Amino acid sequence: MMVNPVKSEAVGTDGQERLRKAGTVCAVILVLVLTALELLVSDYALSEVQRSTLTVLCAVCGCSMLYCFTVGELTKNYSQMDKLWSVLPVVYTWIIAARGGFRPRLLLFALITTAWGVRLTINFARKGAYRLKFWTGREDYRWSIVRANPVFSRPILWTLFDLLFISVYQNALVLAICLPALACMDSAAPLNAADAAAAVCAVLFLILETVSDELQWHFHRTKQELMSGGKALDELPAPYNLGFNTFGVWSRIRHPNYLGEQGIWLSLSLFTAGAGAARYGIFHWSSVGAFLLVLLFIGSSALGETISSGKYPAYRDYIRQVYKYLPLRKFRPEEQSR
Repeated sequence: MMVNPVKSEAVGTDGQERLRKAGTVCAVILVLVLTALELLVSDYALSEVQRSTLTVLCAVCGCSMLYCFTVGELTKNYSQMDKLWSVLPVVYTWIIAARGGFRPRLLLFALITTAWGVRLTINFARKGAYRLKFWTGREDYRWSIVRANPVFSRPILWTLFDLLFISVYQNALVLAICLPALACMDSAAPLNAADAAAAVCAVLFLILETVSDELQWHFHRTKQELMSGGKALDELPAPYNLGFNTFGVWSRIRHPNYLGEQGIWLSLSLFTAGAGAARYGIFHWSSVGAFLLVLLFIGSSALGETISSGKYPAYRDYIRQVYKYLPLRKFRPEEQSR
């Protein structure tokens, strides 16, 4: 019996797409289950110094929410929170470290967060995000794409989205990922193997994110330089003619920078185990922020892949060949579907 190769390819692609969607659903369910466990088995008692520190942190967070929404609506530049994303965690963790007497665990947490914040700020700055007039600068291109969605055809709906998601939720999330440091404030336990594991993992993920972003930056800068002479994308030399980066770790992982970002904050949440704050191993309410960050990146990666699939013909083959976070397969352009 003869098989129609075009039909077979379509069936295979549809099957892979269904598997990817099923995998995404399973990932969301797993994260939600782990989040529920974190909340169910935790001890929520806070000391006086923890409560007063949390009040200070919430005040800073509230001011940031108000700033992001007000300035975003006035300037129509909705990347105000994007500019603060790498700054606020540094502020939060140093407030916690100072009010906790600069205990070694808090100091280590703050130093790693600072290294993360400096790197991310530099990466965002070189894309034109920061100006002397802080409310100006280049907006993240994805916001214009999201705004164009028919869901936001009525301006009031976008205003509500700006208020509830961009300004309020994202600010609350940035505060939440720093709360493991708050949970460690009262601990008198010396630094131990759990702390070492948390710090080493966080640093390794930071290195992964740094290398990934550097490769991404240099790829797209070179691509733009090659196209500045008037060449079309398909006229560029390989692999720049693909349009998307496949150098280094990007050839084996679709989102190595996202993996690094999530890994850093999941690793830092493990400091609660070293501090003895978690009653059952690594489960503690303060880790919920890191899991909510994972959920955010599930949505962000899906949006990014939808955009890239529409811009670059070969990107669907990239999705087909390379896992999102597991470096098990390498992208091979010669295996693109015909």
